[in-house]
Amino acid sequence: MYNWSTDTRELEKDEEKHTIWKLEQLVNFGLGGDKIKKEEIKKYLLKLDIDPSRLKFLQLLLNID
Repeated sequence: MYNWSTDTRELEKDEEKHTIWKLEQLVNFGLGGDKIKKEEIKKYLLKLDIDPSRLKFLQLLLNID
């Protein structure tokens, strides 16, 4: 995934921050052919900074309370 506004080399030093950032980008701006692993989104869903309606929709799809 290409991102012109974020220094991904710095983010890659912290695996959890990088994963959360990448998931936020994929959910907010589209997948662009990438796929999100179900286990990954379940693990970090509540830490993502995403629209509340998208959050509720993803919780519904993944059966998360």
